[in-house]
This record gives sequence, C-alpha cells and structure tokens, in this order.
Amino acid sequence: MKFRSFPIIAATVLGLAGCNGGFNREVGAEVDEGGFGNATMNNTQLMSGERDYTVALAERFAKEVPSTINFAFNSADLTEDARATLRRQADWIRQFPEVRFRVYGHTDLVGSDAYNKALGLRRAKAAVAYLASLGIGGARLEAVASFGKTQPVVQTPGPEQRNRRTVTEVSGFVSGNPMVLNGKYAAIIMREYVKSAVPTHPDNTVIQTEVNPSGGN
Repeated sequence: MKFRSFPIIAATVLGLAGCNGGFNREVGAEVDEGGFGNATMNNTQLMSGERDYTVALAERFAKEVPSTINFAFNSADLTEDARATLRRQADWIRQFPEVRFRVYGHTDLVGSDAYNKALGLRRAKAAVAYLASLGIGGARLEAVASFGKTQPVVQTPGPEQRNRRTVTEVSGFVSGNPMVLNGKYAAIIMREYVKSAVPTHPDNTVIQTEVNPSGGN
C-alpha cells in the first residue's frame, strides 16, 4: 500500500510545482494579473450608487453641453469653434466642483495606427490645456487618452472631419470632496446648471431704444 501511494503523492507534488512555477512565488501571484481589487471597487461603487450617478451626470453633461470638438486634417490646433465649445464645457464644469472629467482623442482613418495614436493624444492634451487655462484644475481632468483611429464616427478610409475629434466625458467624483464624502450624489446631479455664458453689454449699461410713433422700423 505504501509503495502504491508514493507515485500518486510524488505526481501531486510535481504537478503543484509545475502549476506554480515552484514554491518561491508570492501567494496569489498567479491569480492577480493587475486587476486585483477591481471587483471590490466596483462593488463599493454599486452599493454607494456612485456608478449610477456617474452615468446620470455624464448623460446630463452630454445633453446640456457639446462634448465634442473637431480638428483640421493632421492637426492638433484648436479652431475658434473648438475654443468656443471648450469655454462652454468649462462653464458647465465649474458648476460641479465634485466631478472629474476625462478627455479622449480620436483621428480619422488616414495614416498608421502609431501615428494616429500619437495625434489623438496631442489633440486630447490640447483640449485639456485649454480647459486648464480657463481655470479648471488639473486634478479634476484625468489623464488624457487616445483611441487613434479605432473608433471612427463615420466608417470611411478617407479624410473625415467628424472623426478628427476629442470627446470630454464625466469620469467620476472627486473622492475628497465633502459632498461626496457625505454620499450626496443625488444633490450633485440635481444641482441647477447656471448658464454663465450670457453676453453682457461692454459698458454694463441698459441700451435704450426709441419707439417710432408711426409704427415703422
């Protein structure tokens, strides 16, 4: 009986050594591939409601403010239209100091993957830099990312302005903010957005108009 069981025990030991690459590896090393803790984080976000509120606020941002700006071919320079859109984004972002944002860069399908990846990143950085110049703190603008040409709006191999873009999105909440610490996500979502881009007269005076008694213009 002893001689019969020995090969089984030996085979088991060798199998364990082969699966683990020896007994010198850190316990759990074969399990964690860099995502350890993500499940706990997701569960915490779900239980606190943070994920649902993030989605709700992202939908509100996209509805109330243009989230996309476009670029000229092979360029990361901001056009005046792009700057105007980013100013509207900044006006909206200022109303929600508890919220973080992320900017994604995109290109059209002309050019190599590597070149377009870099170009998309330059576009995203240009948008972030302009938002920062408008007073939006860098801590609230998460690391920019580039999708290059992998997510076109229009499937065409040629130049297409709608594909040459950056997209600003709500990415979460600032963890140290008192409102967030108190779990008041709903109050943040429901906060009234004050459109501060209403133009005023340069002299801050009321412009008087005269009425023609004859009724003409």
